[in-house]
Amino acid sequence: MISYQPFYETLLKENITEYALIFKHGIPANTLHRMKHGKPITTTTLDTLCSILNCSVSDILEYIPPEKI
Repeated sequence: MISYQPFYETLLKENITEYALIFKHGIPANTLHRMKHGKPITTTTLDTLCSILNCSVSDILEYIPPEKI
């Protein structure tokens, strides 16, 4: 399972709101909705988020093996 928990921790650390991602950086609200519900996002979106947040992919998502769920 993919978890986006690191994304929310990175947002807090960088002091960036979801509102700013949507209205300042042009991230679609639907993308943030998908992340909140554990749905897949594209690698292009990952690249964009990493660029905006100046972070690595591991600061956006993590893999949790099924046996640890």
